[in-house]
Amino acid sequence: MKQVLQSYKTGDLTLDEVPVPALRANGVLVQNVTSLVSVGTEKLMMDLAKKSLLGKARSRPDLVRQVINKAKVDGIRETYRAAMGRLDTPVPLGYSCAGHVIEVATAVDDFQVGDSVACFGASQASHSEVVSVTRSLAVKIPEGVGFEAAAFAGVGAIALHGVRTAEIQLGDRVVVIGLGLIGLIAVQILQGAGAHVFGVDISLDKVELARGLGMEQGAVLADNDNEDVPGQVRAWSDGSGADAVIIFAGANSSQPIELAAEVARQGARLAVPGMVDLKLDRRQFFDKELKLIVPRSAGPGIYDPQYEEMGRDYPLPYVRWTAQRNMDEFLRMVANGKVSVDPIITHRYAIEEALQAYDLVYKGGGGHIGVLLSYQAKPVSRATVAVKPATKSAGHTAGTPQVGLIGAGLFTKSILLPILKKMGDIELCGVVTASGYTARHVAERNGFQYCGSDYQELLDDHNVDSVLITTRHDLHVPMTIAALEKGKHVFVEKPLATTADTLAQVVQAHENHNGHLMVGFNRRYSPFSVRARQALETRKGPAIVHMRVNAGPVPPESWVLDPVEGGGRIIGEMCHFVDLAQYLLGANPIRAYARSVSGDGAATTDDNVVVTLDMSDGSTTSIVYVSMSDRAFPRERVEIFWDGAVCAIDNFKQMSIVKGGKTERTKRWNLDRGHKAELEAFFGMVRGEVASVPMADYAATTMTTFAIVESLKSGMPVEVQSVSRSASALSSGGNGQ
Repeated sequence: MKQVLQSYKTGDLTLDEVPVPALRANGVLVQNVTSLVSVGTEKLMMDLAKKSLLGKARSRPDLVRQVINKAKVDGIRETYRAAMGRLDTPVPLGYSCAGHVIEVATAVDDFQVGDSVACFGASQASHSEVVSVTRSLAVKIPEGVGFEAAAFAGVGAIALHGVRTAEIQLGDRVVVIGLGLIGLIAVQILQGAGAHVFGVDISLDKVELARGLGMEQGAVLADNDNEDVPGQVRAWSDGSGADAVIIFAGANSSQPIELAAEVARQGARLAVPGMVDLKLDRRQFFDKELKLIVPRSAGPGIYDPQYEEMGRDYPLPYVRWTAQRNMDEFLRMVANGKVSVDPIITHRYAIEEALQAYDLVYKGGGGHIGVLLSYQAKPVSRATVAVKPATKSAGHTAGTPQVGLIGAGLFTKSILLPILKKMGDIELCGVVTASGYTARHVAERNGFQYCGSDYQELLDDHNVDSVLITTRHDLHVPMTIAALEKGKHVFVEKPLATTADTLAQVVQAHENHNGHLMVGFNRRYSPFSVRARQALETRKGPAIVHMRVNAGPVPPESWVLDPVEGGGRIIGEMCHFVDLAQYLLGANPIRAYARSVSGDGAATTDDNVVVTLDMSDGSTTSIVYVSMSDRAFPRERVEIFWDGAVCAIDNFKQMSIVKGGKTERTKRWNLDRGHKAELEAFFGMVRGEVASVPMADYAATTMTTFAIVESLKSGMPVEVQSVSRSASALSSGGNGQ
């Protein structure tokens, strides 16, 4: 399918052939009929993307500080890779569209195939032939409303939410600054709500258009020849000034907010949905006791991952107007004739002409307001998209792993893919991502032969013998089992599973099939860990291992903390350090005891925790995992004490071993957490050159994290159960995770 994409790194726009996106677990797949170009917002995105690296840095000084702090802690190489990984990610343009539902997730019961729907959301309702949208960002189109009008639902919801936040009452006198796409819709909403509207814009044509849509009076605001707008507003409002001012303009200056404060009456409300500078004159706001609010897009739910990505609605009795309900109400207004978008539509293009449309938007001067893209109805294919021809014959060189990749998030792009790309003894076959367009980008940048959005197609490729799974945590189990059943060798990022019963399923699948399985516990492959293990091999008694992890906070709404999708930080992240302890000591945990703190700075109970593990060889491991520290402090430190000796690993950049009065020191410029050696070991396993880590060790690591979680709940030490015992307890109603 065709999709409009922009490189955030270079600013280049492309119309690419990409795979159809995957259906979201709580969403619908929609074949677009029409999508709307939001000329103001999308031009701002284009302007930022076209800036140099220095220009981008000046625009986002907050991100620059994060990069500097990361470089101090993790080294320049890893920081550079992460920064370039973010920059080199294609951005899908568009966020408001309409079309037909062609597929519905099993968890969704409010839509069905064939429904006509309007969709909203950045990275969801994009300019592409097919979009994958969460249920909370789609609404059914009322009877009598066409697809062109319905494509305005997203921007209409933004206008409606801006009006709501200004607390408009019947008879209010409202000044609208900025009569572009959203401002012209807002004028009609305000007029329909019984408000008197005065509009301001730099274009006479837009002012005249707004008059035709119900605006009472307007003024043209020029850069060097300003009309007496405050005077006109005072005359229009019988000398009192505006009850409310709503700014829909976009400007790199504070002129709009200064004008808003000047035309407002004492005690007025100012709402600023537009992208303008907010350098306020405190005295002016103080003297008039003005109320300022910056609305968040289309309403409650936007920018909340629980709402946008997981489709979890806010209860209507507590949140009357969410983004979805605003979309629905806007379309009702269109159906009832209170809002008309036809006069706002200025240009129409087919999707094949999308770059011409954006050329018009970026260069300006074309009198454009409402720019629509249209799509032809045609059969939807989930087939993979070829990127480059295979470099080898169907027989391939014996012993050369044929690799498929499922999932390509920031970690994969910045850490794993640069390593894979440089490996000369593997063949990169296919890459699959849920969005489709990221798969195309990754395939082109890294030399894969094809891309797709359906991982089953990759597993059905008989040429692929090795699969790397780097998706979100809840998908690890079904994808790993499916790959093993297809006879593939599997590398799966941690955690192996998030519940005891699904862990048992993976263990059973591994026993039933011959493929190798590796879990992405990379720290055991770090040269520092390997040297520490060598030093410990001659010990005569138990050891004490102490690990300090400055993990940093995770936003409460993050998918990592979701009990289903992420499993929490102990299961999803602390597993690294449980595995490292097992590797260093050559022993597995048998008992776990955990205590946590909560309060200011602690987002969840497992963000700040101290864990003690009794090991099978009599050793003890303690893990201090904290989020309430400063990210500028080094992330990890490992200390090991045994037989009159001590080993300390500092952030996997340097290490010292002190024994018999002598000190051995190792230091590297950049940290090495073992990712390169880990992948080399995996492909060594595939070739039969390297022994696999026993599945029992992986299972023990995962079961230990479940025991830690249970200890936090009970406040008591918890025995680490075997996989079969825990799964049995879970099915019979006993404890488990």
